[in-house]
Amino acid sequence: MRSISETIKVLVVSNVLFFLGTLVSGDAIYQLFSLYYFDNPQFALWQPLTHMFMHGGWMHLLFNMYALWAFGGPLEAQWGRDKFLFFYFSAGLGAALIHSLVNWYHVAQGVEVLMGMGMTSEEVGQLLNNTLTPGSYRVIPEMGAGVAEQFFTAYNTPAVGASGAIYGILVAFGMLYPNVALMLIFVPFPIKAKYFIPILLVLDLFSGLTGTSLFGQNIANWAHIGGALFGFIMAYYWRKNSFNHKRWY
Repeated sequence: MRSISETIKVLVVSNVLFFLGTLVSGDAIYQLFSLYYFDNPQFALWQPLTHMFMHGGWMHLLFNMYALWAFGGPLEAQWGRDKFLFFYFSAGLGAALIHSLVNWYHVAQGVEVLMGMGMTSEEVGQLLNNTLTPGSYRVIPEMGAGVAEQFFTAYNTPAVGASGAIYGILVAFGMLYPNVALMLIFVPFPIKAKYFIPILLVLDLFSGLTGTSLFGQNIANWAHIGGALFGFIMAYYWRKNSFNHKRWY
């Protein structure tokens, strides 16, 4: 069994400590460090970074940390510590950016509909700020159920998890080691990375576009897509410009 590097060990321990902190403190740490919509009163400038250390449950944490070790280890061995950390946090920040842009679209769409119904911007703001419980939304028939849910959820539900950074790692792993056969818990036969990772991304894209999730609710599919996109751009640029020989220490 491959050993865990000090870099990945620190990342894993940090994530576990943050998670334990949320269990001890209740909602305080969760609300402080999760990524809220930028106009939400609970948003803070550090959240695009700190949300990467927050998780919604043990299984969420376990899958992300396992993927970090399994797929991040070979990348760190290839790139070196500093380059790997730059990649990891850049993919996570890219995930936060794309997730926030999609949320902005949903909020702007909802605001346009409500103001078209005759509400003022102040009334829309009051409506949003009276619906701050994560995942809650008001049924407004004139908006349509889907638009209303996306509108309120985008505004009041925070994003948590290292999944965006992990998706960046997955894409880079698939680019560097496309023919590695992966044995996965939910797939009874080995599947090459160059097939598995695109399939995973297509499923996320399908869920993001349709709102239908095959892996459960409350999954930030666009954050996954964002992390994968930024991961692809960085890995492609480094490979195209023969950057791999310039190892960072």
